[in-house]
Amino acid sequence: MKKISYNPLWVTLINKGIKKKTDLITLAGISSGTLAKMSKDQEVSMTVLLKICTALNVELSEVAEITE
Repeated sequence: MKKISYNPLWVTLINKGIKKKTDLITLAGISSGTLAKMSKDQEVSMTVLLKICTALNVELSEVAEITE
């Protein structure tokens, strides 16, 4: 079964010098609950992913990937 992984996001944050995942809450305007879901590789809405992509000025592939 395919699943979503946010490992690309954590790498992107490091590459952009963002040291704490929680900084993403302020940067992208997402909730702490959403960040918690992403930390567990649970699904979030495309709206959330778009907010993150916009805030970080990156493509979706730098935020999420589909894994086996």
